[in-house]
Amino acid sequence: MNIANYLRLNINPKNRHKFITLGYACAITFAFILSLTNNNDVNASVAANQRFDYMMLEADVASNIGNPETIYPESSVENIKNLFNMVNNFKREEVLEKELKVSSGSTLISFLTDLGLSYSEANDVYYSLKKVFDPRDLKAGQKIAVKGKFDNQTNQLLELHNLTIAPQAGRRFVVEADAERQYVARLIKDELVDEVNSQTGIINGSVYAAMGAHGVPRKIAAEFVNVFKHAFDMRTIQKGDRFEIIYENKLTPDGQVVSTGNVLYAALIHRKQRIERYRFETSDGVEYYDEKGIAGRKTLSRKPMAYQQARISSPFGKRRHPIFKDLRIHWGVDYAAPRGSAVFAGGDGVVQVAKYNGAYGNYIKIRHNSEFSTAYGHMSGFAKGIRPGVRVKQGQLIGYVGSTGRSTGPHLHYEVVQNGKRVNPRTIKASAGDNLGGKNLKKFKAMVADLHKTHATMFAQNTPAKLAQK
Repeated sequence: MNIANYLRLNINPKNRHKFITLGYACAITFAFILSLTNNNDVNASVAANQRFDYMMLEADVASNIGNPETIYPESSVENIKNLFNMVNNFKREEVLEKELKVSSGSTLISFLTDLGLSYSEANDVYYSLKKVFDPRDLKAGQKIAVKGKFDNQTNQLLELHNLTIAPQAGRRFVVEADAERQYVARLIKDELVDEVNSQTGIINGSVYAAMGAHGVPRKIAAEFVNVFKHAFDMRTIQKGDRFEIIYENKLTPDGQVVSTGNVLYAALIHRKQRIERYRFETSDGVEYYDEKGIAGRKTLSRKPMAYQQARISSPFGKRRHPIFKDLRIHWGVDYAAPRGSAVFAGGDGVVQVAKYNGAYGNYIKIRHNSEFSTAYGHMSGFAKGIRPGVRVKQGQLIGYVGSTGRSTGPHLHYEVVQNGKRVNPRTIKASAGDNLGGKNLKKFKAMVADLHKTHATMFAQNTPAKLAQK
């Protein structure tokens, strides 16, 4: 005998509706609490045919309400109907979207099986995704968006509809189940937006710290330093010096920075000295020039390293050899630096040698032109892609500081060869790059004028008169 029939036969008609209402209220309260327990912070969409039949309440209410005018007050009938509707709308299974994190030690398959998916189905998802993204590249903390049918009481995933992995801004890997429950993976690339930024600020410590405080990406700050390192000793920067920069960013539609672009303009204001550089591209490549179109970069760098604080541990010329303890000519300059710090190409050119070379250890030689070559020794290893015949640009990563070969500690041995003769890298008068002229100069000046117009506020607040007031 169901509850409603029991109440009809054993309870006084005058009080029967009270008991029915109380019973249904208890059932509704239980269902409501259960739904809250299983649906915290989850946005769900539910199929129209999903219903919860609780103790055949619908049939009981339909058979026992009878004539509401003679058995129950009208208000009680409406309350019972409302309570029944609440119970009927409680769902045991729901389609939910959840954003979850990969825990330490998890794989994609273990992640899915822990959610409740069968091993066979998780394996199908794995091999589908592998066509566009290697699941082994998942890292702890990586977020995965999962949409599917979940059991509200157990929180188990009953049916996967799709999952999305976004390992980097602007790129999303999606796996979806088609009508035949076959999984199909695809890569979605966001259409990126180009943005040009300008920043200016006071340097109270390092250039990197000053730029970082103004939101300039570290990669852009590194390029800023690279622009000036051939014309200015960055170690002489003082508190109160200023920087100016105009640079490019590539953004996702929601404003996330995907990558940085080029430094279009850079300026250092050191005491009363102002050094400016504008980026301009010709058929010969990219160069930075001053406002008049004079090339600002020298052919060769005197210290082709990321670690610009490197001290000279052994100068060019005669010295007492650190291993053999006798006087010998040292044909280069040794710069002591932390193991693994970056070594750059001293100038544009072609790699002639990249191999282990006896006392030099890991050794690279670059031919820059008919007059100059440079050599780099004792490196811990070469950068990816560096091999004979490869063309490199000045400032390009070629290797890492080490202590291979005949060496007593980590350092870079740097040589400059001029017309077949090794010369002192510290005193060589390297010729300047080509200055602009003709049509290139005209285009360059138009570009400079456009930058000044577009970023008038930055240039206006850093005129000599304005700077004198700061």
